[in-house]
Amino acid sequence: MTETFKIFSVDATEAKRIETILNDPHGHDYEELIIGTEGQLEHFIDFKTTVFDAPFISFVTKGKIHRVKPLVNQGKCFLWVIRFKSEFIAETTFQLYSWYHDNANLVLNNDLCFKRLAALCEMISGEMQQAAPDYAVIKQLLSTLFIMIESERKKQHPEEDASIKSQSASFKNFLQLLENNFHRPEGVEFYAEKLFMSSRNLNIICQNIVHQSVSEIIETRKLLEAKNLLTTTDKTISEIGFDLGYKEKAYFTNVFKKKSGQTPKEFREEMRKLMQKA
Repeated sequence: MTETFKIFSVDATEAKRIETILNDPHGHDYEELIIGTEGQLEHFIDFKTTVFDAPFISFVTKGKIHRVKPLVNQGKCFLWVIRFKSEFIAETTFQLYSWYHDNANLVLNNDLCFKRLAALCEMISGEMQQAAPDYAVIKQLLSTLFIMIESERKKQHPEEDASIKSQSASFKNFLQLLENNFHRPEGVEFYAEKLFMSSRNLNIICQNIVHQSVSEIIETRKLLEAKNLLTTTDKTISEIGFDLGYKEKAYFTNVFKKKSGQTPKEFREEMRKLMQKA
């Protein structure tokens, strides 16, 4: 995508056309928000496939391997698709990983809140159709969309601790460090030292926000990148392991199998079969 921001809709006719197109699992260099008001969505993400009914929200962070298929249900389908580069709303974008980590899809009630989300999409689309769109207005509307979605998510998950808010800044900083360093063989102490805190405190923050230890988050990030490289490149398993900080192929294979239930070779073969069928 060359544009910084883009919005478009998918109706039943377009959904049927998309079904006929070869659509392999892929990653992209932009963030993508899908708001479905009618129909269904088949979403392959984090190497799992789920089908759910509208109304729903789906958010895919940059680089995640996924595939979406809009589906007609009872003759109806309508989705808003918003794509934007991370820098378009940098501050908000950086919150999104913690909001949508391991939970890309959110099914909503067809109530006033959801209707407001659809109305915001209409407003954004209307502004983009102007001869000279005001991107400051679009940024504000997009930020409002995410704030309303997060508010609705909190209603669905009231058990989440309020202390997450105060800890989120440290967590975001950790994620930024992780994104820059996950290829290296660094452990918890490295990230804690960079954040000027103890390993224990960093672990507590991560457990409160995503219910995983720092080590688990590091390994999860490495695993997703390994799956990405196995899916999208012809690099050998040894090369991929080395790229991710594993010095020995056998150790990388053992870690991969322990976390995913398959060896890297088995996973690559399964993904190739899946893509051939798509």
